[in-house]
Amino acid sequence: MVLLLVVGCGTVGPAATGPAGSHVHGAALAGPNGSSLSTQLHHSTVLPAALVEPAPAPLPRTGWTATASDAETARVNNGAANVLDGDTATIWHTRYSPAPAAPLPHSITIDTKAARGIAGLAYLPRPDGGNGRIGSFDIRVSVDGVTWSQPVANGTWADTIAEKTATFTAVSARYVRLTATSEAGNRGPWSSAAEINLFAGDPAPAAGVLPRAGWTATASDAEIARVNNGAANVLDGSTATIWHSRYSPAPAAPLPHSITIDTKAARGIAGLQYLPRPDGGNGRIGKYSIEASSDGTTWSVLTTGTWSDTIAEKTATFTAVSARYVRLTATSEAGNRGPWSSAAEINLLGGEPAPATGVLPRAGWTATASDAETARVNNGAANVLDGDTATIWHTRYSPAPAAPLPHSITIDTKAARGIAGLTYLPRPDGGNGRIGKYSIEASSDGITWNVLATGTWADTGVEKTVDFTAVSARYVRLTATSEAGNRGPWSSAAEINLLGPSAGSSAGSSAGSWGPTINFPLVPAAAAILPGNKLLTWSSYSPTTFGGSRGYTQTSILDIATGKVTQAQVSNTGHDMFCPGTSMLPDGTIMVTGGSNSSKTSLYNPTTNAWTPGPDMKIARGYQSNVTTSTGEVFTIGGSWSGGAAAKNGEIWSAAGGWRTLPNVGVDSILTDDPRGQYRSDNHAWLFAAPGGRVFHAGPSRRMNWISTTGNGSITDAGLRSDSADAMNGDAVMYDVGKILTVGGATAYSDAPATARAYTIDINDGVRVDRTEDMAVTRSFANGVALPDGQVFVVGGQATPVPFTDTDARMAPEIWNPETGKWTMMAPMAVPRTYHSVALLLPDGRIFVGGGGLCTNCTKTNHLDGEIFTPPYLLNADGSERARPAIVAAPTTAAVGSTVAITTGSPVTEFSLVRMSTVTHTVNTDQRRIPLTATSVNGNTSSLTLPADPGILVPGNYMLFAMDDNGVPSVASTISIK
Repeated sequence: MVLLLVVGCGTVGPAATGPAGSHVHGAALAGPNGSSLSTQLHHSTVLPAALVEPAPAPLPRTGWTATASDAETARVNNGAANVLDGDTATIWHTRYSPAPAAPLPHSITIDTKAARGIAGLAYLPRPDGGNGRIGSFDIRVSVDGVTWSQPVANGTWADTIAEKTATFTAVSARYVRLTATSEAGNRGPWSSAAEINLFAGDPAPAAGVLPRAGWTATASDAEIARVNNGAANVLDGSTATIWHSRYSPAPAAPLPHSITIDTKAARGIAGLQYLPRPDGGNGRIGKYSIEASSDGTTWSVLTTGTWSDTIAEKTATFTAVSARYVRLTATSEAGNRGPWSSAAEINLLGGEPAPATGVLPRAGWTATASDAETARVNNGAANVLDGDTATIWHTRYSPAPAAPLPHSITIDTKAARGIAGLTYLPRPDGGNGRIGKYSIEASSDGITWNVLATGTWADTGVEKTVDFTAVSARYVRLTATSEAGNRGPWSSAAEINLLGPSAGSSAGSSAGSWGPTINFPLVPAAAAILPGNKLLTWSSYSPTTFGGSRGYTQTSILDIATGKVTQAQVSNTGHDMFCPGTSMLPDGTIMVTGGSNSSKTSLYNPTTNAWTPGPDMKIARGYQSNVTTSTGEVFTIGGSWSGGAAAKNGEIWSAAGGWRTLPNVGVDSILTDDPRGQYRSDNHAWLFAAPGGRVFHAGPSRRMNWISTTGNGSITDAGLRSDSADAMNGDAVMYDVGKILTVGGATAYSDAPATARAYTIDINDGVRVDRTEDMAVTRSFANGVALPDGQVFVVGGQATPVPFTDTDARMAPEIWNPETGKWTMMAPMAVPRTYHSVALLLPDGRIFVGGGGLCTNCTKTNHLDGEIFTPPYLLNADGSERARPAIVAAPTTAAVGSTVAITTGSPVTEFSLVRMSTVTHTVNTDQRRIPLTATSVNGNTSSLTLPADPGILVPGNYMLFAMDDNGVPSVASTISIK
C-alpha cells in the first residue's frame, strides 16, 4: 500500500521558489513477459512534517550507476553520476547549452546492478538555487532496463530545498527511473538533483508463492571450486547469489543440468518461477522441463518449454499436483553461449491438486464422531480428513472399559452436493479397529437420515470402496457395527473420502448423468463455444486470481472430442479480460470488451486461433453486457465495477467505425436498487437483439426497456417484469423466437436471499410477462442454457449470493419444460458452481459446466475444472445412450431468409438452430434457439426456410440440430448465418 511524502524545502537547476502539494500513487511491477501489472493509485495530500513517519535507511549504493535522458556537460560537469557520489555540492542538471535547453520531460535512471527489494526513493534538490527543482514526477521500475512498470509512485513535489521522499509498495527491481514532467517553480524546462537514494523493502510474494522455510535444494552439479554457486542459493532470498553449473576444472559439465527442490512434505504445487542471474547472461535456461515426485525416485513430467534469453523472471504453470519434490532440468542455454545453467531464485506456486477420479475435494469439510480416543493420544475424528495416513480416528479405549460398538463418524461437507460413494482406508499400522459390518447414511440437515448402503468389509489393510445411487446431501455418516477381526469393540480409520456422481451413478436416466471432472490450468470464469468442437475459456492475468489491470490474460482451449486442454497467455492486446462483456460477431469472431483493462477491446479469430486488439471503448467499463444486434453491430451498457465513476451509458461498435457513444441511452433506466449503488446496480444486463437494430432489456432490474441503437439512440420503458423484484445475478434465456425465460437472482449483488421465481417474457407483439412455476430451489449466480428441444437447463448458484464462497451451493440442476411450465430436478453434480462459473450447450447436445472462484484467498473455492452433463433426452431408461438421428449433409453457410437442404440418416421434420455462445458472470446474450420445421421432405432430405429477419436469426455461427419424434437431438452441424 502506498503511503506518504515528506515535504520540506528543495532547490534545483540554473534558481527560485515553487508550489506546494504533493501526492504519491502506488502501482505494481511489470509482469514477467513485459506486460504491465496492476496500478493502484492512492492519492494523499501533503502532510505536516511532524505527522510523517521517518523514512527507512537508504540502500548502499556501491557499484551503482546512473544515466539520464540528457545532462549539461558542455559548460560544467552536471552528469547523472553526480546523484550517486555522496557530495551534495555536485549535481545532475539537464542540458541547457547550447540553447535552446532540452525540453521537459527529463529522466534519470539508477542501475542497482542486481534485482532487489525497493520500496521508496529520496530526492535531494540542488542546494544552491531553485532552478530545476522537480515538480510533477513519476517513478517507474524495471528488472531488465527494457520493460518498465506503470508508475509505482507519482505526484508533485513542493518548490523547497528539503529532501523529498516517495514510498511505495515494495517491488523487486534492478532499475529505477525518476521522470520529471514539470519544474517546481515553473522557471524553465530544467530538472536537477543533488543526490538520489533508494529504500529497501521486502516485496510481497507473488500470489500463490509457497513459503520456502526449511526447504533444501540439490543439483546435478554446481560450481563450488572457484566460487560458492551451490544449489542452496536459489532458496536464500538473495538475487545476488546464484546456482551455477560446474565450469571448473575445465571442461565445464555438459548439458543437461538439473536442480531439485525438496519441500520436505507433500503439498499442492501448480507452478514454478525461475529468476535468472541478474549480472550477466551466462547460464540463462532456454529449453527446460519440470518434473514432480512424491518420493524423489519416481518422477512425472509436468510441463516443458523454452524460456527467452532475458533476465525477467519466468513463470511456468501446470495442472496442480501433490508432490514433495520438484525438479527443473535445463537442456539448453538460452543464448547458446555455452553448456551452462544458472538461477538466482526459484519459487514454487501453490495450487489445489485435482482429486483422484471421482473423489470430491475435502477443503473446509469437518468430521465428528460418536466417540474418540483423545485422553492418551490424539485420535480425533478430524484425522480422517487431514490427508495424512499416519494419523487416525480411533474410538475411545481409555479409561477402561472401551466404548462399546456401534461407533459412527460423520462427514460434514458444508454444502449439499452430489455424492455417489465412499472410500474407507483402514489404519496402516495394525488391525485393531478395522471396520467389519457397516452402514452408510446421508442427510441434508444432519437430522433426517437415509440409508445408502450396508455391508461387511474384509479384515485387510487395503482401501475399501462403496458405490451407491447418487444423492444430493451435505452429511454422510459411516457406522461400524462390528470389528473386522473380532479383536475388540473398537473402530478406526486413517482416511475417508466421498465420491461424486459419475455417468453410471445418476439417479436414473430421467435425471440425466454427469461425466468425469475435466481439469483445466485455470479457473474457467468465461467461455465461448468454437467451431470444430472446441471450447475457449479464460480467467484473468492469473489462472487463479484477479486484480489490477495487468494487460494480459490466461486462456485455454478444450478439444471436446479428445479431452486435451492447451493453455496460452494472451498479451498482444494489452488486455486483462477479467469481468468483461462478451459477444460473437456475425463472422464468428469473439469480441471481449472492458473488465480489468476497462477500455480495451480484444478480438479472437477461431479460424486462425489468433487474438488481435480492437478499438478502445469510449467509456471504460467492467461487468457490463454486450449484445450483437441485427445490424451486425455490438451494443454495450453498464459496468461500473471498473473504469471509474462516470455513468456507463450505452455505446455501439461497428466494423467500419469502431465505438461511438449513444448519448440518449442513459444507464439510469436499467439500474437495480442495490444497496451499494451504481457500482453494483448497472451490472450484467439481460440484453437481447431484436429486429431493426433494437435491443430488448429484460433485467435484472424489475423494469424493462426497449433500446434503439440508431443515431444518438434512445431508451423506452417497456414496463415491469410482472411482480418480479430486482433479480441481480439471475439469468435470462431466449428459448424460442422472441420468448425469454428469466430465473432466480436476488435484490442485491450479494448477501441478499435469492429467489426461486421464474417468468416468461414474449416480445413478439408488444411485451407480455407471465409467471411460470417456481424452481425447486432458490438460486443466484446460476447459469441457464437453451436446449435444442426448447427446454431450459439451469445449473449451480447459491441460496444467498456471496462471492468466492460455496456456502449453500445448489448442487442439483433443474430443467424447465415450456410445454408444461414445470421444473424437473436433475442428478447432482460433483463440484459446486457458484460465482464465476459458466455453462454452455455443446454441439453434441450435452452441457459443459465449469469454473467458480478465482481469487487469491479462496483456494478452497477455486475450481480449475469442469463437468459435462448428459440430459435425459440422450438416455434410455437403463442409462444407456439413445439412438440419435444423424445429419449426413448440410451447408456450412447460409443467408438469412434462404432455403437450405438438410440430409439426415432417416426422415426428420423437426430441427432447431442454436446460436453459439459466449458466457461470463451468468450473462450469455449470444444464445438463442430458433425452431425450424421442414417445409418439404424428399426421402431423407428436408427443406428448411430460414427466418428472413436478422433480428430473429442474428448472423453468426449456429449449431443445427435434427430431432426425431422422441425429441432426441442429433450431433449438430455448424452453419454460419450471413
